[in-house]
Amino acid sequence: MTHTETEVKIAVPDLAAVESRLQTLGAEQIAARIFERNVRYEDAAGSLSPAGKVLRLRMDTRARLTFKAERDTTNMAVNIREELEVEVSDFETADLILNRLGFHPAWVYEKYRTTYHFGCCEVDLDQLPYGSFVEIEGEETAIRAALEALQLADRANIPASYSTLFFTLKARLGVTFNDLTFANFEGVTLPDDWLNEVQ
Repeated sequence: MTHTETEVKIAVPDLAAVESRLQTLGAEQIAARIFERNVRYEDAAGSLSPAGKVLRLRMDTRARLTFKAERDTTNMAVNIREELEVEVSDFETADLILNRLGFHPAWVYEKYRTTYHFGCCEVDLDQLPYGSFVEIEGEETAIRAALEALQLADRANIPASYSTLFFTLKARLGVTFNDLTFANFEGVTLPDDWLNEVQ
C-alpha cells in the first residue's frame, strides 16, 4: 500500500464538457455527484496550515479522517504529498476525539464531486463555491496520458490546495466570512484573474 498522493488539479470552465468527454472515452463512473462537507483542523498554535499540513474530517456518503503532509516541491508538474486516510464510523465522535487531543475546527469547505475511473487514474470533477476543477490522481505518466485524452494538457497544474485558493481569494475580496460554503458565496462576484495569483 502506498501513502503517496500524486495528482494534478486544473481549473475548467465547464465540468459537463469534461464529463461528456470521459463518457465518450468509456470512463467508468465510480461515484455519482455527491455533496461533501470538509472540516479542517488546527492545533492550538495554528501551526498545521503554515507548514502545509492538513488534518481533515470529510463527510459525504461516509466519514473519513485524513492527514496530508507538506507538498513535495521537487516536481512542479504534479502535486505529490504523503496522504494517510481512514474511514471512521461516527463523524461527531471523531470530531470530539480531535478536540480532546487539542485540535479545533478552523474552517469548513464544501464541494460537489463526481468520480470516474479512466485508464489507470481516478478523475474527480469538483464544483466548489468559487469555480470548477478537475483532479486527476495516479502515476505521473498515466496522469499525462489522461490529460491528453481529455484535451486538458494545455491547462496549468494548480499546486495550491482548495483551502489555500480560498484564503487567497478571501484576501483579494476582503470578505470576513471564514468558511468556504456555497451560502457564503451567494452574490459574490469573482475577479476573472484571481487564479493567476496562485499559479
